[in-house]
Amino acid sequence: MNRAPLIFLGAFLVLAFSWAGLVLTNQVGYGSLAPHFDDTENKAYPAQMAGPAAQGAAVYQDLGCAYCHTQQVRGGAQGADLTRLPKWGERDSYARDYLRDTRVQLGDLRVGPDLRNVGARDTDSTALYLHLYDPAHANPAWTMPSYNFLFEQRPITGEPSPLALKVPVAAGFEVLPTPRAVALVAYLLSLKDTYDYPDESQMNTPPAPPKTAAPAKGGPPVGATSVKSPASAATDAAKPAAAKP
Repeated sequence: MNRAPLIFLGAFLVLAFSWAGLVLTNQVGYGSLAPHFDDTENKAYPAQMAGPAAQGAAVYQDLGCAYCHTQQVRGGAQGADLTRLPKWGERDSYARDYLRDTRVQLGDLRVGPDLRNVGARDTDSTALYLHLYDPAHANPAWTMPSYNFLFEQRPITGEPSPLALKVPVAAGFEVLPTPRAVALVAYLLSLKDTYDYPDESQMNTPPAPPKTAAPAKGGPPVGATSVKSPASAATDAAKPAAAKP
């Protein structure tokens, strides 16, 4: 008997159920998410990424930064990102945070720190440029490679540029970031989840325990059920019933 059709059908069903579990279930759960509009601020969150930051996201992806850095803040039982010094975020990451991302750079390794809120921790663009040009300048023990190819040396004409890095360079020259470096730093500065969605906060907050009314003097709490011991129950049963009037 040729069992090839049955084997093929079984393999197809296994793959179909696996696909449905991985793709359709997530689509049902997250496909209906939309940006949250805050009436008090008259803004939608997450905000639309600005032009230079959007270009920097492509540079971030092209350089493979996600191989060593994650972009997902884990809290509670998943991790201790909220208790680190410095903290990697003020709250857990939500699925809604990534709605504006063309391609989500979640990452899975943490050779370096999580970058989901790097724009809230490091607000100085000059320091970020220097970090990209020479990571060892900040910490010699870091294993991050230098991205000095994102910069170029130019002869100084007139006044030095305000974007020039304070690094050793030949006399009469200065080191300036290229447009790719400018876009990448703009993207890094945009990475900050400072807004907390009201509905997400409620979903992540455990329900409060039910309140019980204060007990009356000498009595059990209101709403509590009185439970008698077997000895008390036997004593009550032995008592004669009260005569009816």
